[in-house]
Amino acid sequence: MRRPVASDSRDNCRATLLELLHCLSRALRDDAHQRAVEHGLLRVHWETLWFLRAANRYSNTLQVLAAYLGQTKGSVSQSVKLLEKRELLRREPDAKDRRVTRLALTDAGRSVLDGIETDSVWADAVQTLPRAAVTDAGTALTMLLRRWQQETGSATFGVCRSCACFQIEAAGRFRCGVTGEPLNRFDSGQICHVHRSSAE
Repeated sequence: MRRPVASDSRDNCRATLLELLHCLSRALRDDAHQRAVEHGLLRVHWETLWFLRAANRYSNTLQVLAAYLGQTKGSVSQSVKLLEKRELLRREPDAKDRRVTRLALTDAGRSVLDGIETDSVWADAVQTLPRAAVTDAGTALTMLLRRWQQETGSATFGVCRSCACFQIEAAGRFRCGVTGEPLNRFDSGQICHVHRSSAE
């Protein structure tokens, strides 16, 4: 018969989890910063390139980028100008609303981003984990993220297909419940600023 876990033991486990999240977050940031420096960039430049590669067509604007980075539009604008000068990204007018300017990676930007991410020890480390551990960790982190969003009302910038508003109409046919627009498989794998964690 399993003995009940003491309350202080559960509290210690929760504290340990938060400490691990903090350590992992710092390690990921430091690793990204080092790799970015090797390519003549700051970490914020790498984060900008990464976001623009991952962002869907509703999220690739300066305003959303600033929200994702947690910085002011003025500060982010300077980073965008530098990356634009180095021809790593470009500005494009929106196809439907010419007043809106979209940001997009150039081929050179994708190449630099690939170089930063090449031989990352994190991908190899995840591969060494047992499948059950990966599943459990994913479940726990998803629940934690969902709770955080419920408490703060903040955007999760999650992948489209994991959003509560993602609608499956048929095989390979999807729709955004927020905009009503159809989505393809590529769209459904991108991150979105209006993402809402599913309550299921």
